[in-house]
Formats: sequence, structure tokens, C-alpha cells
Amino acid sequence: MKLYAKTIPQTLPAWATIVTKSADLFEIEINDEHPNFQSLLEELATEIEPGTIGVKAEDLCSRLGIEMSNPHLHQLVEQAQNLISQIATHSDYKQLLGEGYQADLNIADAQTALTYLEWELERNRETSD
Repeated sequence: MKLYAKTIPQTLPAWATIVTKSADLFEIEINDEHPNFQSLLEELATEIEPGTIGVKAEDLCSRLGIEMSNPHLHQLVEQAQNLISQIATHSDYKQLLGEGYQADLNIADAQTALTYLEWELERNRETSD
């Protein structure tokens, strides 16, 4: 898992590593399988909406002393495309498909939706220039 932050504390936990650093953005890789990170998640878990338990990014960042960056939509779409590609090639996903898993919408549909969004973002950027 990755976080993008404007500011970070002097020292990060053992399960967090700075991947890239620029003047106004830190890319932090989180080892989300690390037991200490899992413990933190359990401690911060709340009911986000009825029946949905999770951890709010704001709570996690506050605990870590990180000020989150608000990435551009284009960056988020690119990250989503990368994640979807990883899902599509993941052995567990392939196993599910082999066992007959079918959904009304599939990975290709998600990729297509993101591609359309990228095209619209690019079109809007060109018309505003």
C-alpha cells in the first residue's frame, strides 16, 4: 500500500519506507502485512457506515504524524489502473476465474471506465490550455 504525504515525521515506523521524495510530496510504501501495522489497524478500526468496519485514512495519518497529499485525479486514475492490472494477473484472481467466478462487471469493464475517465481528463486539459 502507498501513501502520498506533504509532511512526515522525522522517523517512520519499521513498516513504512519512503520510496520517493520531492519538494512537496513523499511517496511512502506501507508493508500492510507487518504485525505492528495490523495491530494499529485493529486499534483504529471504526464503523465507517452501518455494517462497514474500516480505518479512516485521516485517523491513520493523524496517528503517524503524516499530512496527506491530495493527488490530482489523473494520478489517482493511473494508480487505479496499475492496481487493476495487478489484480488481473494475480494468482488468486486467476484461480477464482478458473473456479467459475463471474461478475456482472469485470476487470476489463473497470479498465475501460478508467480509460474513458483518462480521455475526458486529457480532453479537458487540452481545452483549458
